[in-house]
Amino acid sequence: TRFKKMREQIEAMKEIWTKSEPEYHGEIVQVPKMRTWPKPAQKPHPPVIVGGAFPHSARRAIRYGNGWIPNASRSHYADVTEFLPGFREMATSAGRDPASISVTIWGVPENLDRIKRYREQGIDRVVVSLPSEDRNKILPALDRWADLIRKTAN
Repeated sequence: TRFKKMREQIEAMKEIWTKSEPEYHGEIVQVPKMRTWPKPAQKPHPPVIVGGAFPHSARRAIRYGNGWIPNASRSHYADVTEFLPGFREMATSAGRDPASISVTIWGVPENLDRIKRYREQGIDRVVVSLPSEDRNKILPALDRWADLIRKTAN
């Protein structure tokens, strides 16, 4: 399945990032013994952020990742933050400190109150979408987002 492949790919990358002569032999992913340099600056490896819906991808993020990134604009979510208590409880039940697993919200609307609420609820970061347009549309959108971020930080 695609999730088994994802798991094996994450496990293989962690081997590659952390071992001097890594190799990985899963059911789907095969990495022969190799040497790879340079190694990532982040230790033990770059953060692995697992995206997707609650509860399934949240479980995978807790088990294999360093963070979870749900999509705030999914039509069946009233508010993506409604899943935070369940996510944190799942992390604790799995023996993980919920604070050690970052939460990034993707698909965030341009809404100061919502972004402030995300911050208050412990969301680590938000990812915004910009239109595929020319600079005349992109630059004003970036300015609006910069203003929202400044207001959120205060």
